[in-house]
Amino acid sequence: MSDTEEILEVGAFYQLLTARLESAYGRRHPHWVRGEIAKVYEKGHVYVDLVDAGSTSSDTKRPVLNAHCWATPWAPLKKKLAAEGVTLSAGLIVNFYGYVDVYAPQGKIGFTFTQIDVQGLLGDVARRRQELIARLTTEGLLDANKKVAMSPVPLRVGLVASPGTEGYSDFTGQLLNSGYGFDIVLVKSAVQGEAAPAQIVAAIEALDEHGVDIICVVRGGGSKGDLVCFDDERVARAIAASSTPVFTGIGHTGDESVADLVAHTRAITPTKLGEEIAAIAAGWHDRHVRVPAQRVLDATSEIVDEATEYVAERRRTMIFAVRDRLRAEQRHLSSTRSGLLVHSRHLLATSAQLLSSHRALLSAYDPKRRLAQGWSIVTGRDGVVVKSLDGVNVGDSVSVLVSDGSFESTVSGKSGVAP
Repeated sequence: MSDTEEILEVGAFYQLLTARLESAYGRRHPHWVRGEIAKVYEKGHVYVDLVDAGSTSSDTKRPVLNAHCWATPWAPLKKKLAAEGVTLSAGLIVNFYGYVDVYAPQGKIGFTFTQIDVQGLLGDVARRRQELIARLTTEGLLDANKKVAMSPVPLRVGLVASPGTEGYSDFTGQLLNSGYGFDIVLVKSAVQGEAAPAQIVAAIEALDEHGVDIICVVRGGGSKGDLVCFDDERVARAIAASSTPVFTGIGHTGDESVADLVAHTRAITPTKLGEEIAAIAAGWHDRHVRVPAQRVLDATSEIVDEATEYVAERRRTMIFAVRDRLRAEQRHLSSTRSGLLVHSRHLLATSAQLLSSHRALLSAYDPKRRLAQGWSIVTGRDGVVVKSLDGVNVGDSVSVLVSDGSFESTVSGKSGVAP
């Protein structure tokens, strides 16, 4: 070492190093840096360990860049990422725009980023999503739950949701107002945020053991960041492994998560999912209750109509038969009347002739005729006709009846004719 060569203190050396780095890569000369996230830590500020993309943790020589973003610029960046459904996590490949900083007390060279290539990050998220879908397809998990047999009328509904949310109310409202006896078994779960995937998985597993007919995972609309938990591999595998059909109603029309792809049945919204489940119950009711009841009603109506027609026909037949019988009886009565009339006239004529004959006969024996011929009738005091001398005694008073009257006489003597 020559006497003219400058010897720097450690602090002075860091000042020189910092000046040189800042002149080339400092705040006034920012650069884009690309790397794979190895670790993320956030507490107001966010700290990210970047490594070369494609390197592995077993590579002891892989370079590591300690990047960070302070709270003030990080807040809008985080909000922008959330709107696109992106969360910084290990494995993502990112492009950071920022500058070098040197922290002399710890002898560290860091990188302060102020911007993130969101489009590039979205591309990596999409790539990772497609890789996950490809893995699930290769393992046969994309269709595994779709092959699970479903109850013909799923009235016991397991529900994975956050009570009080709009999605929860929309879904349950459809079932409770359907008119069918749905039994809803709720397992509460967060439906957004870092804790959501583990809670959703636990809820699905709990309901699968509970013995419900179907499991419904519902979540109302939100930003892509709010729905990112439903792209989580753990959730997808829990749905695929479930022995109970899993139905999803997540987000708005147009939102499609990995959970939707793996599920047995998906609906575009929680409301639509509730409608579809109610429609399944209504379809079963139509096929097994309403339609058979209608067939019974129709058949009964036909039988009643046939019976009514039969009774009406029998009534007409009876009316005609009675009318004909009455007419026949009337003819018979008329004929009998005529016969009786003729017969009675004959009897009357015969009786008149007989009566005339009897009258003539009686007239011949009429005592008045005998009296007119000079005969008389003698009656004793007791009014008995005297027929012989023995009927009176001398001195008896008798009445003598003649043709024009009677007179009283006294028996003064009796004389008889010798026999």
